Amino acid sequence: MTSATSPRPRPTAHRRPRLIATDLDGTLLRDDKSVSDRTVSALAAAEEAGIEVFFVTGRPARWMDVVSEHVHGHGLAICANGAAVVDLHSGGKLLEVRPLERETALHVVRTLRREAPGTSFAVELATGFHYEPDYPPFWLDPAATVAPAEKLLSEEEPGSGAPVLKLLAHHRDLTPDGFLALGRAAAGDRASITRSSPSALLEISGLGVSKASTLALCCAERGISADEVVAFGDMPNDIEMLSWAGRSYAMGNAHPDVVAAASGRTVANNDDGVARVIEDLLGSR
Repeated sequence: MTSATSPRPRPTAHRRPRLIATDLDGTLLRDDKSVSDRTVSALAAAEEAGIEVFFVTGRPARWMDVVSEHVHGHGLAICANGAAVVDLHSGGKLLEVRPLERETALHVVRTLRREAPGTSFAVELATGFHYEPDYPPFWLDPAATVAPAEKLLSEEEPGSGAPVLKLLAHHRDLTPDGFLALGRAAAGDRASITRSSPSALLEISGLGVSKASTLALCCAERGISADEVVAFGDMPNDIEMLSWAGRSYAMGNAHPDVVAAASGRTVANNDDGVARVIEDLLGSR
C-alpha cells in the first residue's frame, strides 16, 4: 500500500462476494458493545465460505478488544477511519499508516478556532490519545497528555514525533451536522473531515484518507474489485465506503445521508442487521 486512491463509483452489476467490510459501532456491535451469538456465527460462516471479513472502523487499534475474540482468517482491520491497517492476530500491530501531517493538523486547529470559537481538540497518535483541558473526558488513556493542541502537535525535531492518525474537534453548542458542514467548508480542502459520534465531534484525517480509500487499497492488493465487496455502516464516516462497494447496506438505525448512499438497507444493529444479510448472501450461494 504505497499511495492514496480515489475510490471509483459503485458498479452496476453484482459479482459473487469475496469480501465483507463492516463498521463496528452502531453496525456490527449492539448498543452495549457486544457481538451477538448470531453475528459471531454469521461471520464464521462467511469465512468458512471463503469470504474475507474486514472490520472497518473509526476506532484506534487499542479499542479493538470488542471484536478480538471474533477474528478469523487474515485478522486485518482498518482503523481510525482509514489511517491505519492493523493485525488483530498480533494484538493490534500497525501494518500501514496514512498519517495526517502535523502542519496540516495545525492549520485545521487554527482555522476551526477562528471559524468556530469554543472548539476543543484531541490528537490521536499512533502511540496513544492526548487532549486539551476543555475536551470532553471520555475514553481517557492513563498516559494521555493534557495540553493545548498546538503543544500536542509540536515536535522536538521535524519528523521525530509519532504519526498523527486523527485530529478530533468537539463543540459544545453546534449541532453535529452543522459542525460537520462548517468544518468541511472551512478546511475540507486541506484534510478529510467526517463524523461518527452523536455529538458535535469531527474526525479529521489526511486529505483523501477514508475508510473507502484504504479499503480500496487493501482490496487492490488482493485482486478484489469493488463489485466483489459487501459493506455495512450507519454514520457519515461510512458514506464513501458504502458508495464505493458493489453492494452496501445502511443499518435500520443509520443517519439519513447513509441511507441515501447505500444500495440497500437492513435492520438495526440491535436486531442483527449485518448477520441477517450475511445469512441471506450465503443462502443465495
